[in-house]
Amino acid sequence: MIADTDRVVIIGVAGDSGCGKSTFLRRLLDLFGEEFMTVICLDDYHSLDRKGRKKAGVTALNPKANNFDLMYEQIKALKNGQAIDKPIYNHETGEIDPPERIEPNKVIVIEGLHPLYDARVRELVDFGVYLDISDPVKIQWKIQRDMAERGHTYEDILASIQARKPDFTAFVEVQREFADVVIQILPTNLMEDKEHKILRVRLIQKEGVKDFEPVYLFDEGSTIDWIPCGRKLTCSYPGIRMHYGPDTYYKHEVSVLEVDGNFDKLDEMFYVEQHLSRTGTKYAGEMTELLLKRKDAPGSNNGSGLFQVLVGLKMRETYERLIATETQEEAARV
Repeated sequence: MIADTDRVVIIGVAGDSGCGKSTFLRRLLDLFGEEFMTVICLDDYHSLDRKGRKKAGVTALNPKANNFDLMYEQIKALKNGQAIDKPIYNHETGEIDPPERIEPNKVIVIEGLHPLYDARVRELVDFGVYLDISDPVKIQWKIQRDMAERGHTYEDILASIQARKPDFTAFVEVQREFADVVIQILPTNLMEDKEHKILRVRLIQKEGVKDFEPVYLFDEGSTIDWIPCGRKLTCSYPGIRMHYGPDTYYKHEVSVLEVDGNFDKLDEMFYVEQHLSRTGTKYAGEMTELLLKRKDAPGSNNGSGLFQVLVGLKMRETYERLIATETQEEAARV
């Protein structure tokens, strides 16, 4: 599927813990294949282990607890086609384990808290994504996960979130400005939903990015509000609303695609796919096929799954354009 080339493409996926990065990465693997894509968790560049952070009084989100110099040197080496000995942060013990050998690959995904934070690392990234979960949704998700799976109390969960909040705002959230695409997950506007089972998801796409053209609904550059429910798309209460239009985000011109509500039948998503343009698909129905491939994954029935698939498709398209440009430039030099 992917041309044989020495060009290494770096993709950055930023966001807080529990924001859906793992699900998104599985969708990327569906597109690129495990043999062509290597994932590096940037937690491995913690310079302080769990005890060290506690002694220093800093969280893992704080740059003081991370080795950005080593991160930059090693990501640069991979991009230049050189193998690295990457450290390993052991989440179970909270300690830093001996390093592992990582060989360069056609696509290297760096994911975690800080892929777009350090300007040197950011310059190495060919395409950056930020997964942005609003506070009300994040709190509800963390409560559901930590109370059910880890036995934490409601009070402990809220205290943990509040303790991380200053560092999250200062060192993680700021990366939204530098992302080429932001997937933003918000409470629904369709009804009152305190449990946040219904979500409003926005795909914020930066204009003017080299080798990237935003997806649009119906008519590029227009402002569209669409209720797709009807004979071709099953929608239970409170329905689905889609929006598309231009906007400004951190002083950048962007195109915004929005889905508010849940899809009842994923096999009907081809109807929505037919009305989206520049999706990066190679054949009709590929977007729907990819959604169905992970139909049980979190967010599959709402805009988060849809936009993860769309961003993956656009990443593949951007990758292929970068490779084509590199090949043409190499041919011109010869």
